[in-house]
Amino acid sequence: MEQHGKAQRAGLTVVVTTMASDSHTWNLVFLQLLLEELGHRVTNLGACVPDGLLVAECRRTAPDLIVLSSVNGHGFQDGLRVIAALRACPELAGTPTVIGGKLGIAGSGDPARRCALLAAGFDGVFEEGVSVPEFRSFVGSLPATSGALL
Repeated sequence: MEQHGKAQRAGLTVVVTTMASDSHTWNLVFLQLLLEELGHRVTNLGACVPDGLLVAECRRTAPDLIVLSSVNGHGFQDGLRVIAALRACPELAGTPTVIGGKLGIAGSGDPARRCALLAAGFDGVFEEGVSVPEFRSFVGSLPATSGALL
């Protein structure tokens, strides 16, 4: 039997979302396209996602990565609440989860805010102004655990 190629591990399974208070969608479209360009499978939950729906969808899909994006400036406060809900769920406690965008209304680059989000359980914080290559590098460092093959 002739072999035409080897099965290759597929990219990550990623959930991209905003939080309950954020109605912006262009940031999610950008993230989805970027991640798909990198070979990952993306479920885009859209805007104004209630915490319970996010947890339920992540439990259902068992993603390799959860990406929370905020544009309205409430990402810090909302992020603390959402990461607590995700980490309280045993199936999601170890799932890499990042947050990015406009996380506060007083501007970006607050080291205390970044430290608080990391201490709360986020694996990465990418505030507005952080380069796309830094995010891509983080995503590229993650192993796909879903086991899907191409």
